[in-house]
Amino acid sequence: MGRRSSAGLVLAVGWLLAGCGVQAASDAPVTSTPAPSTTAAGLATLQPCGLLSPSDRSTAGLTSAGKDKTIGTARACDWTETGAFGLTVTLDDTAALTDLDTQGGKRGTVGRHEAVTVSSTGGCAVLLAAGERASAQVDVTNATFSDSRAACRKATTVAQLIEPKLP
Repeated sequence: MGRRSSAGLVLAVGWLLAGCGVQAASDAPVTSTPAPSTTAAGLATLQPCGLLSPSDRSTAGLTSAGKDKTIGTARACDWTETGAFGLTVTLDDTAALTDLDTQGGKRGTVGRHEAVTVSSTGGCAVLLAAGERASAQVDVTNATFSDSRAACRKATTVAQLIEPKLP
């Protein structure tokens, strides 16, 4: 599977969880500092479920530890708050932010990392550059598939929590 195919699969799975159509997010994390170039080697050493400490999980509204999973070739961690929302953090060692289909997304930065925020009906993804050939993705889907602004606020909060840990 090519790099664009696996990256597309990661994004497609996120949107399947989130619902339907893509539109530009209005609550995107935006600052003016560009992200430095880093390598994927540092990302390969990270565990997606280990990126959120118990305190971070509390800040994000999560009441339990996540469950490891694989999406395509990417490593991920999945949290479900029954009746409220689902959250997935995905680390992709093979697809740079520029390889991902972020059409309609709002570009900016989270901390020192380039970011793109893409929202859908009741869902939101914040994608972060994590090196020349790597990226991290935070997907949030509301249980009711409504209120994409709330989903983007939560996705942005989680992206801000994991960003300092990314290479």
